[in-house]
Amino acid sequence: MIQLAEDCLLFQTDEGEKVPYSAELISVEIMGDSASCFDSEFIKHAAAAVFHYFRDELDRDSVTVAEFSFALEKILRGFKLASGVQSQTESSEPRIVRSDLCRLIGENDGASELFFFPRLRDELRSQMSLEPQMLCFQGLRQCVKQLAGARRWSGRCQTLHDQIVEYLRSCMCQDNSGANCALVVK
Repeated sequence: MIQLAEDCLLFQTDEGEKVPYSAELISVEIMGDSASCFDSEFIKHAAAAVFHYFRDELDRDSVTVAEFSFALEKILRGFKLASGVQSQTESSEPRIVRSDLCRLIGENDGASELFFFPRLRDELRSQMSLEPQMLCFQGLRQCVKQLAGARRWSGRCQTLHDQIVEYLRSCMCQDNSGANCALVVK
């Protein structure tokens, strides 16, 4: 079997044929179909981002043309550049759900991490049930200082900060179930 080049993905057509493409080649194919609708540099960057997502983030070596097209369309719609009509469920106003991280710290449990992380996961699940386009967790710095029992930012605070962000990312990946939702933690 011939080994696939490191900068390539196999694209599976509807007929079952697998064709290797690099990010550069796939953007040329896309621009050939829609060169009059979009700026060529933008298409190159958008296609390269989707390509990177499948190859590096999801660690896949093959993707169907439909999967790639769907992901690229999501990006283009996100920038309001897609030429197709938006679905009825999409509105012009993004659905943003906000949560205050400090609110999740219990009053009686002495700012314990032991109780915080399960509450955080419950809050994430609760907010995801609202099907937002963006989920925004606010108050991270103050929350971390309360949990760490610190008045000033320290190495312990930075470690806890990173743990909370990583925990939210992993929970989001596990509980996302195909929803198109961005996560913002600030």
